[in-house]
Amino acid sequence: MKRGLVAILRGIRPDETEAIVDGLIETGFTAIEIPLNSPDPFKSIDIAARRAPKDVLIGAGTVLTADDVDRLNDVGGRLMVSPNVDAQVIGQAVSHGMVTMPGVFTPTEALAACAAGASALKFFPASVLGPAGINAIRAVLPRDVPVGAVGGVSNADFAAYAKVGIRTFGLGSSLYAAGMEPGEVKRRGMAAIKAYDALEEDGL
Repeated sequence: MKRGLVAILRGIRPDETEAIVDGLIETGFTAIEIPLNSPDPFKSIDIAARRAPKDVLIGAGTVLTADDVDRLNDVGGRLMVSPNVDAQVIGQAVSHGMVTMPGVFTPTEALAACAAGASALKFFPASVLGPAGINAIRAVLPRDVPVGAVGGVSNADFAAYAKVGIRTFGLGSSLYAAGMEPGEVKRRGMAAIKAYDALEEDGL
């Protein structure tokens, strides 16, 4: 990913997908997640994957089973985000060559995810742990495993996390809520990109 930002489009419908995904890609997002507890999610992922350039990761969130991983692969998804650490689910995604980002909250879960071959770790809900909590857990993790903050994170929090070396964020309700107009999602996306790019300008 050019920027460590994942757009989480929980609740999006297939008929909304084209306009919203196009707008986010135009703003500079290179990773988009459609959670499987959205209406007809695999259809939306298929639409998004067909429209996205090769350098944009499209995938699913709230992935709970190996069968879900196979269906995700069938519709062109290349990003697998789960709320938990399930070695079978992670392994199935790895076998399809997907980028995997399981949800973790404790050192035990984080290390189990690493052992299962996760590409990156999603600390969730990040707002509970905060930058200091996640940073403390990072001390026992492999240095080469990317760490992301997801859950209760918005543009306003980027700098606090960046100060402890965390530069990957999943943006959910601060970016998109079910039924939101594409123009509003794009406006919020532009604000997120601007805030992220400002980290470099501020030396973070």
